[in-house]
Amino acid sequence: MQTPQTATSDPQAAYVIGVDYGTDSVRALLVDARTGAEVAQAVHYYARWKKLEFCNPARNQFRQHPLDHIEGLEATVRKVVAHVPAAQVVGIAVDTTGSTPGPVDEKGVSLALTPGFENNPNAMFVLWKDHTALEEAAEINLKARTWGGEDFTKFEGGIYSSEWFWAKIMHVVREDEAVLKAAHSWLEHCDWLTLLLTGNDLATFKHSRCAAGHKAMWHESWGGLPSEEFLTHLEPKLAGLRSRLFEETFTADQVAGNLSAEWAERLGLTTDTVVAVGSFDAHAGAVAGEIEAYSMVKVMGTSTCDIVVAPTAEVGSHLVAGICGQVDGSVIPGMLGLEAGQSAFGDLLAWFRQIVEWPLHNVLPHSKVLNAEQQAALRDEMSDILLVELSKAAAAVDPEESAVLALDWVNGRRTPDANQGLKGAMMNLTMGTNAPQIFRALVEAICYGSKQIVERFEQEGIPVKQVIGIGGVAKKSQFVMQTLADVLNRPIKIAVSEQAPALGAAIYAAVAAGVHADVLTAQRAMGSGFAETYEPNPARVADYQSRYEQYQAFGKFVETVTLKEGETTSETTLVDHA
Repeated sequence: MQTPQTATSDPQAAYVIGVDYGTDSVRALLVDARTGAEVAQAVHYYARWKKLEFCNPARNQFRQHPLDHIEGLEATVRKVVAHVPAAQVVGIAVDTTGSTPGPVDEKGVSLALTPGFENNPNAMFVLWKDHTALEEAAEINLKARTWGGEDFTKFEGGIYSSEWFWAKIMHVVREDEAVLKAAHSWLEHCDWLTLLLTGNDLATFKHSRCAAGHKAMWHESWGGLPSEEFLTHLEPKLAGLRSRLFEETFTADQVAGNLSAEWAERLGLTTDTVVAVGSFDAHAGAVAGEIEAYSMVKVMGTSTCDIVVAPTAEVGSHLVAGICGQVDGSVIPGMLGLEAGQSAFGDLLAWFRQIVEWPLHNVLPHSKVLNAEQQAALRDEMSDILLVELSKAAAAVDPEESAVLALDWVNGRRTPDANQGLKGAMMNLTMGTNAPQIFRALVEAICYGSKQIVERFEQEGIPVKQVIGIGGVAKKSQFVMQTLADVLNRPIKIAVSEQAPALGAAIYAAVAAGVHADVLTAQRAMGSGFAETYEPNPARVADYQSRYEQYQAFGKFVETVTLKEGETTSETTLVDHA
């Protein structure tokens, strides 16, 4: 981690703020706009989300209330702003998870903030990991290929996901007539927050190209969003919505507006502070990770997003099959941004931790030896050290003594070839199998999933010349990162900043505020550099290649069985049987 710098009294100083909205929390990062030196940071955990209010994990329903986001915005930004004169904060930018859309009224107010919808999950933001729209995604894929017109999924890798904009809207409007009637429009989370900060008119608001291109099937070649004819073919209840959305999109280095008087006061800033166009966290993180042509930046947290940029002229009209999208300017203006990823990465390991923790939450309360306070202290202590100790024990496992093999699809498969209807699986369990062996198999599984993505890019003619890791897993787990280097048989460079998406947002803000001429210039001046490099262990590479081939065969078997059993709620099933 960079050591936070002490702000000076330099009258020429200029600072920018990156606000990064993750799955569980929001963090604000105040940096020197000229050098990228980190001055202050603050984190706020969502109170309602922490209690899983408005969520139903059994149905894969994950919704977030906008009050969590507003409270976090005020708490974190006010905290970091206290370190410098408000007048010297020249820019602010927001990145969020995605696709995380939500319905809004004519003024752009989230429906969950309006009377009658305060506790309606369908009026809230539908988080990226919400998979309630499996059937809608399958319909989109089938109809995109059979309706007789343009295939609007082709720049999204050819398979539309239940994690994305249109599938989620279709699901909500079918399920909730009240939301259908009250929703004037829909906004991605990064756009809603940017609109909130500027107070601009919804009709003239600058929407994020990053969000629209990768998730809403926006593309210049067909005049923006999919046609009205296609959208009403998908679902008649979508009729007229396109005209209330947007046609143009803007890159994240552009000015969305200035802070409104209300939000300048609420945040302790001034109305001179420029607000940049919003972006997604992975794309902002890639910028902070000093991405360059044909680098892959792996943003590793609860899930992964794998970002590659390439010169648009070199890729031309070639379409990369089975990824999340390819969008001109979505990461660095003037270059093509390509996105892939895994639906569960850190989430898979956290899932196993929750299983192992079951006795702490369900058996320990019956203890006659420890009182309630002692039980709570023990739970907290055990939860903090569990993954650390599991990692140590798993790293010590001799691979020749454990044949346990796992699939990383507990939250479906994002890429290659989206199929959120798939499930996780394990094989080769015996009476001698223990927790560290299972944990090691899960770590190997997420690394094999990463290898499939690298191979897909290269099979499609997009070379991956270097791999850069950012995010919580990259910074905290040496075991995972060394395993990943061994499985990929490639060095992995780890970025210094612990808040890479927030730093990337700050870089965008610095360009929008005019401190730097363009993103590449700002990136060179403000990038945090690299802390270390994990080199592959030659002694492990061959063994992992053999196990990877077993992983692929296991995956094909599970996917085939899933289809034979009549599973029709995956993105690909209806297409495969068309």
